[in-house]
Amino acid sequence: MIPTATYRIQFRNGMTFDRAAALVPYLKRLGISHLYASPIFTATSGSTHGYDVTDANEIDPSIGGREGFDRLAKTLKDAGLGLILDIVPNHMATSLENGWWRDVVEHGEKSRYARHFDIDWTRRLTLPFLGDTFEAVVESGEISVKPDPQTGKPAFAYFDTFYPLTPESWQGREAQVLALTDKAALEQLHECQPYRLMSWRDAPRSLSFRRFFEVTGLVGMRVEDDAVFDDTHRLILELVHSGAVDGLRIDHVDGLADPKRYVEKLRQKAGPDCYITVEKILGKGEHLPDDWPISGTTGYEFIASLSEVLVDDEQLDQLRHVYESVVGKPVDMKAELRDAKLLMVDRNFEGEFTRLLHLALAIAEADNVALDEPTLRAALRELLIAFPVYRTYGTLQGMPAEGQALLAKIVAKVKASEFAPDEDALDFITRILLGDVSAAAADTAGHFRTRFQQLTGPLMAKSVEDTLFFRQSMGLALNEVGAEPVQRAFSLDRFHKEMKTRLERQPDAISSTSTHDTKRGEDARARLYTLTEAPQMWDECVARWRQMNQTKVVFLNDGTAPRGVDTWMLYQALAGVWPATLHPQDEAGLKALEERFLAFVEKALREAKLRTDWVDSNEAYENVLRDYARHMLDPANQTFLQDFHDGLQPFVRAGLVNSLTQTVIKLAAPGVPDIYQGSEALNFSLVDPDNRRDPDFATLERMLDDDELPNFTVQENWLTGQVKQLVIARVLHLRQQKPMLFRRGDYLPLSATGKRADNVIAFARVHDEDALIVIAPRLVFGALHGGPELPNTELWTQTEIPLPERLAHRRYRNILSGKEILLTDHIDLNSVDSCSSVLLQQVNSSES
Repeated sequence: MIPTATYRIQFRNGMTFDRAAALVPYLKRLGISHLYASPIFTATSGSTHGYDVTDANEIDPSIGGREGFDRLAKTLKDAGLGLILDIVPNHMATSLENGWWRDVVEHGEKSRYARHFDIDWTRRLTLPFLGDTFEAVVESGEISVKPDPQTGKPAFAYFDTFYPLTPESWQGREAQVLALTDKAALEQLHECQPYRLMSWRDAPRSLSFRRFFEVTGLVGMRVEDDAVFDDTHRLILELVHSGAVDGLRIDHVDGLADPKRYVEKLRQKAGPDCYITVEKILGKGEHLPDDWPISGTTGYEFIASLSEVLVDDEQLDQLRHVYESVVGKPVDMKAELRDAKLLMVDRNFEGEFTRLLHLALAIAEADNVALDEPTLRAALRELLIAFPVYRTYGTLQGMPAEGQALLAKIVAKVKASEFAPDEDALDFITRILLGDVSAAAADTAGHFRTRFQQLTGPLMAKSVEDTLFFRQSMGLALNEVGAEPVQRAFSLDRFHKEMKTRLERQPDAISSTSTHDTKRGEDARARLYTLTEAPQMWDECVARWRQMNQTKVVFLNDGTAPRGVDTWMLYQALAGVWPATLHPQDEAGLKALEERFLAFVEKALREAKLRTDWVDSNEAYENVLRDYARHMLDPANQTFLQDFHDGLQPFVRAGLVNSLTQTVIKLAAPGVPDIYQGSEALNFSLVDPDNRRDPDFATLERMLDDDELPNFTVQENWLTGQVKQLVIARVLHLRQQKPMLFRRGDYLPLSATGKRADNVIAFARVHDEDALIVIAPRLVFGALHGGPELPNTELWTQTEIPLPERLAHRRYRNILSGKEILLTDHIDLNSVDSCSSVLLQQVNSSES
């Protein structure tokens, strides 16, 4: 059941099962083995993504329901394609459309689903969905008691939402309750409920349930409980056992109380043939636990590995220098990361932190440990801030050896830092995490360990991906999910080592370049990598563009807007998203881009949490930045637009080469390549929801109608994405013909010599009598700058690749051009029929 290639489709937003079924012939021609579907179970009305599940045992009627799903599954099977589902075990929607949640709201701890959700039942269930406190909305007359339109039962009516009253509070006096207008009586009725309606602003401080990251609309599930697992996976497993579904992708596995036990149980229930991967962020050098019975991750670490190939490390310091000149001071990324984590601990996750602290205090009291709250608070805070990965994998019983080793390393680092807390307090928290407490405190320590591990992941994600990466914009291509937050060197040798490790540890993991969660599309990232090759040119462009749009700079009470660092981000983001075929005179194209770009600008400013925020927006500042961005794309602003377009062209050309290089690497390196919807052509999307837009499938199908490879020297074929699409189709069909070559074939790094040695990445895959040699360009900005066309063979004069004995003196076929060549002990790149990237498949005697 291991795929040879997957194709990710986002359902909803116009994509239904029947529409997807109509794409199956196209996917088959592209060379896809498995359709990889976003969540398909019933979600909140109008959901654009499906992760806000309201019924895990129903297929969403809005996208075709069970009948539509069955038609899609049959169409896939008839075509010989498989199906992978994205499932969401960690959370469900806190929507009253969710029958389980509604039952808990109405009946509280008496509900049969009270233990399905991760709720602290030592207090009333908090519902943080009011615009103000309950008392304030009563005072303003915004809340009253009315019959629920769906059930007819009395409910608190707040605009269009009806919160059911617990039966004990109204049965036998329904008319009296419905007639309530007295404010004190409304407040008294509220006190009788098993829940407490409260302001959304109070959620970070006073939440009684575990949420997904900062999203109060998503409540954590207790799938560690066997009954909850069974209830939430009934339909999922039915679909697997029926043969309709071949694989499962587990969303946010680190949010679960015990990920190892969960994947073990899922494997047991789903069977040995089900292809299972997990969404998991791995830091550099971090690996999945060896004993998880799964095929690997969904591939964010693969994106990080590609930066090793496409970032010009020798000029990165120069880009950093010009960026810091715009900022006005050197940037200390370690200090910036600490500031972001402090904000998350002290504000955004204050409630989760406080709950942990109270558990630690309870253990200290039980074990007669003389530590006061401020001392424990400081130690817990520093340990959380210092955590370098998403989480450890301790259980209620204790911490495994690898977790113990990691914890010891982190604790030693904290003790040696300038922010070192009280050593006794830090050692005490360490003992809790290791399970070194009294029998009386063991259960509480187990809960502390679980909560700690469930907090480190969201803390890391929100601090790095959704704060730091929006604050620091030296190179936006480097600010990606799974990327390292602190500056480091980039190395082609490290890439080769990582691919060897990938082959050893997770050869069947997904290799991604774009997902529904990446900060920008893969081709935008590929283009922005080129800034590291020409930092001085980019600096000159930005300085010129800032001057052209200087009239839109405004002085506000809290300073200039936009500041230089703001404009650096804006021009870089626009450079990444600018369609390759967009011209400055195209008013309709500019208008469409403006709508997308303005939404990104708002999100980027609020995620940075500097001068504005999601919690308290700075309207004056945001309006100025929106006006500035709008002016950038105003068709009347032709002086700037023409200069921007012309100045961008060298980056566009080099970016298209980068795009093909990262694509070819993904197709041939260890792992299962995933094509995110529409990314088989060009994907210049911005952060979600922009990256979840419906692709133009009709155009994609027409482009693939031509089975012949386009002329690689014709720029139009690159600008439309046809070159990329047809290269993907060629290699994916080879993967289907030679699955073991790609699954288990050795990974052999190859080194170039000569004039362009630094501008080539080469490696081979070898399995038994099969071999594939991959050669692709890198860091070619300087070679292309000033030239009208993309690379051709003249670029590679005086450049060779020596071949080891197991590859030399054999006949190969260039799978892109179809030509055969007899290789000696080296490859002369100038003599190879180059298509910018070269893939040479060994021709065996039986195939000659």
